[in-house]
Amino acid sequence: MKSLQIAATGMMAQELNVEVISNNIANMRTTGFKRVRAEFQDLLYQDLRRVGSASSDSGTVVPTGIQLGYGVKTGATSRIMSQGNLANTEKELDLAIRGEGFFAISLPNGQTGYTRDGSFEMNAQGQLVTIDGYQVDPGITIPDNARSITINRTGGVEVLVGTATTPQEVGQLQLARFMNKGGLSAIGDNLFLETPASGTATQGSPGDAGFGDLLQKFLESANVNAVSELSDLISAQRAYEMNARVISASDEMMSATTNILR
Repeated sequence: MKSLQIAATGMMAQELNVEVISNNIANMRTTGFKRVRAEFQDLLYQDLRRVGSASSDSGTVVPTGIQLGYGVKTGATSRIMSQGNLANTEKELDLAIRGEGFFAISLPNGQTGYTRDGSFEMNAQGQLVTIDGYQVDPGITIPDNARSITINRTGGVEVLVGTATTPQEVGQLQLARFMNKGGLSAIGDNLFLETPASGTATQGSPGDAGFGDLLQKFLESANVNAVSELSDLISAQRAYEMNARVISASDEMMSATTNILR
């Protein structure tokens, strides 16, 4: 019976759906994380009676036909790039992007990664780096005798050095944005890579038209809504159970047919 195979595709689809939801829930406390949504498409159809085919020699046509679907498949796992809540951390090197844009990160393999995670640190050379030690691009170096660091909303980095009372500017942070940010490829460690689907990065300063601005001593929380994810999880579980019930019913029907033939 085809219903066994059809229901099996439904169960596999909901298994994947639960995996996506579980990853969202697991990353509820991950800085800058963007939730993912599984999207599904129906599979091919068998035409038992083709719609629009001639039903007589006088030119009448079949108005609806008979089509049998073969189940469901996963079409995509779309990343929702909406803004997460901003949380105050009181840490000088924590930065949140309020609006559009990504921080550019120089990776060890020469590629450029992009992130919304602004939990930065200083390395031994005073360079601004991620928690994995990857340098923020463009490079910002803090003097070793700096006693305070100020990063304004437009990305300007100023420090007070020694006993000076006048701030000294040591760099300017930039942001990158993409035509299709949902087309970025996630590689873990809160990093994304540019792809042909995302388009090439457009660089700009925070606060420029189309770019967000920066908030010092803040971090962007994950945009995961616990209530929504739990509701989706329950729906996925119910859909899985219903597909399992179809398999059970099909098995009983096949058993009944077998008993008749005995």
